[in-house]
Amino acid sequence: MTYHTHTLPNGIRLIFRPDKTAVTYCGMVMNTGSRDEAEHEQGMAHFVEHMLFKGTEKRRSGHIINRLENVGGELNAFTSKEETVVYATVLTAYTERAMELVADIVLHSTFPQKEIDKEVVIIIDEIQSYNDSPSELIYDDFEEQIFQHHAIGHNILGRSELLQQFKTEDALAFVTNHYTPEEMVFFVLGDLDFKQLVRWAEKYFVMPHTAGSPTPRIAPVSYSPSQTVITKNTHQVHYIMGNRAYDLHHPKRMGMYLLNNILGGPGMNSLLNLSLREKSGLVYNVDSSFQPFTDTGAWYVYFGCDPENAGRCEQLVMAELEKLRTKPFSDNALKKYKLQLMGQMAIATEQKENLALSLGKSYLRYGKIDDIHTINQKIESITSSQLQDIANEVFDIKQLSVLKYV
Repeated sequence: MTYHTHTLPNGIRLIFRPDKTAVTYCGMVMNTGSRDEAEHEQGMAHFVEHMLFKGTEKRRSGHIINRLENVGGELNAFTSKEETVVYATVLTAYTERAMELVADIVLHSTFPQKEIDKEVVIIIDEIQSYNDSPSELIYDDFEEQIFQHHAIGHNILGRSELLQQFKTEDALAFVTNHYTPEEMVFFVLGDLDFKQLVRWAEKYFVMPHTAGSPTPRIAPVSYSPSQTVITKNTHQVHYIMGNRAYDLHHPKRMGMYLLNNILGGPGMNSLLNLSLREKSGLVYNVDSSFQPFTDTGAWYVYFGCDPENAGRCEQLVMAELEKLRTKPFSDNALKKYKLQLMGQMAIATEQKENLALSLGKSYLRYGKIDDIHTINQKIESITSSQLQDIANEVFDIKQLSVLKYV
């Protein structure tokens, strides 16, 4: 993979991947998310992301919306536990326009109070809509459960009663403290001249204020497994079990990705899908997920089913976990699973927007980009015994927490 990097005098980093395409994908990723909020700020990172579209020193919200859409482009954003991303997709001819707009809303937003008052109502409606979707809400409640008393477990959307108290000065203070140049990466994928990109970045990515000093991240405290049942009066039982897992820098992270893909990844041939859906006909959806963070991680299995089938589904999940802990994979089986994961990752790189986002986030987290060949080598080097060791650590029955909606 060919890519170019540059660091501006103020500390903002650029990464560019050339690609013969008529479209440019670009954006800014900031190393700040919901885990970086103070207790009274819950929801602030996501709230600020919404408000970036509501006015800058030289643009009103309507001007921001139309700036790219008038030329067929798109402007989007999202907030995670550890990142805020603002990104654009435009025809190559409008790349400078996209860069200038992203710089304007990230670095020069004013957070007018009248827009805040309107947007708070919208976000509260988003929270209520989310609360009506138990298959999504249960993941947040489960992370709150396994990361008790730590900000990384907080719901990204925040709490309605706190949102209603947010003011212009609160948003400005959060941005000043957390949108620091050393914690920003601007990424570009497209058919462009890198030297020109650097000139545009030097022109537009000028910090308007003296950066604050964000509070250093503190790793979650020790974990104690727990079991919780919440009455939701839903048609189905929604069930999630899991454990803490490896962080973004752990040497076992790639092995955990492979093992999770085997257990409950997106393929219809995952062990859980074969057992609970194809063979038993008990669920419509079952999957497992591995989410690594900077200094910790989470792994979970989710399914939804009729109440009378919940016990049987739990038994089947536990049986698959037991097999992974006690029975090593044959050489042929492991080779098949490795090929599946490598194929999925190769196909994912053909989705240019996802590739561009991955480019920015990888450079932010690791300061480098591994090409597909390097990643495949890491996958190829994983052994059956290593996967069994991971299964015995993460799938240890004594360490599993459970959350059920009934």
